Amino acid sequence: MSNSKPRKIERALISVSDKNGVEDFAKKLAGYGVEILSTGGTAKMLKEAGLDVIDVSDFTGFPEIMNGRVKTLHPKVHGGLLAIRENADHVKAMEENGIQGIDMLVVNLYPFVETVKGGGDFAACVENIDIGGPAMIRAAAKNHDYLSVITTPQDYAQVLSDMQSNDGAVTHETRKKLAASAFALTAAYDSSVSSWFAQQLGEESPYAARYTLSGTLKQTLRYGENPHQSAALYMFDDQPRPGAASAQQLQGKELSYNNINDTDAAFELVAEFDAPAVAIIKHANPCGVASDENIMNAYERALRCDPVSAFGGIIALNRPFTKDLAEAIITRFVEVVIAPSVEDGALEVMAQKKNIRVLTTGSMPDVTQPRRMLTRIAGGILVQDTDNHVISAKGLQVVTAREPSPQELKDLLFAERVAKHVKSNAIVYAKDGATVGIGAGQMSRVDSARIAAWKAEEAAKEAGLSESLAKGSVVASDAFFPFADGLISAAEAGVSAVIQPGGSIRDEEVIAAANERGLAMVFTGTRHFRH
Repeated sequence: MSNSKPRKIERALISVSDKNGVEDFAKKLAGYGVEILSTGGTAKMLKEAGLDVIDVSDFTGFPEIMNGRVKTLHPKVHGGLLAIRENADHVKAMEENGIQGIDMLVVNLYPFVETVKGGGDFAACVENIDIGGPAMIRAAAKNHDYLSVITTPQDYAQVLSDMQSNDGAVTHETRKKLAASAFALTAAYDSSVSSWFAQQLGEESPYAARYTLSGTLKQTLRYGENPHQSAALYMFDDQPRPGAASAQQLQGKELSYNNINDTDAAFELVAEFDAPAVAIIKHANPCGVASDENIMNAYERALRCDPVSAFGGIIALNRPFTKDLAEAIITRFVEVVIAPSVEDGALEVMAQKKNIRVLTTGSMPDVTQPRRMLTRIAGGILVQDTDNHVISAKGLQVVTAREPSPQELKDLLFAERVAKHVKSNAIVYAKDGATVGIGAGQMSRVDSARIAAWKAEEAAKEAGLSESLAKGSVVASDAFFPFADGLISAAEAGVSAVIQPGGSIRDEEVIAAANERGLAMVFTGTRHFRH
């Protein structure tokens, strides 16, 4: 077919906000005898570089108006982009209206996302919604049989390589790839505008009639959850957040799908704590979590909770990664360490275990920041607010005869925060700012309570202790106890205090069981299911 042949570039329209490499690119186009049209700052820059440039206003015979809002929205531009060069009616219309063909479009879009990220006010953000750019890009991409559309400096090299190999022409294969990239760009751009605008409505319309989402490919992954599944990591264009997706990898093997998923879970968990904290994660569930003024102590106490499950786990810190901690970590099999930063000497130590991935984020995420969580289901997507509810001592209701002691209260709040990040049904035993037993993802709450107690016994044996770590601990449940059996199981494990949402029709039965055993129990009124 004629439209599949390489297309020679005779005229190019260049108007970019990202000017990296554009001067050199334009000079190489000029070397092939390409006529260059341009606008605004790009035209000025290219002229100063000694290039012959035709202003679009001279090309169209119509001036830029409305402070530049209208400059390329003209039949001579869009006719030149959309004309099918081998269609007799199109050719006739071009001749009758003085329209010349445009063979290449090089355009970036107004920096809308950057304006939003920079804290621009409503008017500034609206003014940075590009109209002419997306219209031209879509026109050129639609007509890619005849045009090359370039939307990023990363494409310059491929286009120039084609032109060098084809006497100034670009192949159909390259034009098609460029068009696909262009449509992805305009879709992502419109998605960012749509998402931002919906946010401006706030509570007036929390869930719009249409949900849009855009992301940029950060990396393709070796495989997904299992080797027979393909996978990739995309980053949201308009939702920056310190974490696994945006982290810088300083050493180690390529990250896998499961590594990234678990690392995200670990880092979001340690972000819950203001004091130094360490979380060790396996299969998106915590093996151990501890908070201590000394980060090394926090690591050792987190590890003590379940050293067997921690084998091959993810370690997250909310403080800088120290050399001393690195020396402790390399004695074990670890997949990933993630921290806001790395202190001097730590990387040199970690280099002894080159396969361990070390990631830094630069800062910690704000767990109270409102966000949306997405879950893909067959034929649709579930969207919800994140569970960013933070329980304080003031929000607790004491429902037993005995009130918790100050230390019990502190541990109850700690355990409750950890329970938010454990797959439901979740039971967390904790003591002195560290988990001592965790039961996760069971179909019945009493089973989670029993598993957590068993874990605490096994951890004690591993540590050479004769008494279960659960003795004298507190317990957190992510949802109410539907029967007293789960609470009784925790009491038999040795807990002294309980924190749970409450709200069961059998609350009185559960409260009575707590009183009979001398336990202190508080209700939060907030459930933390995590599926």
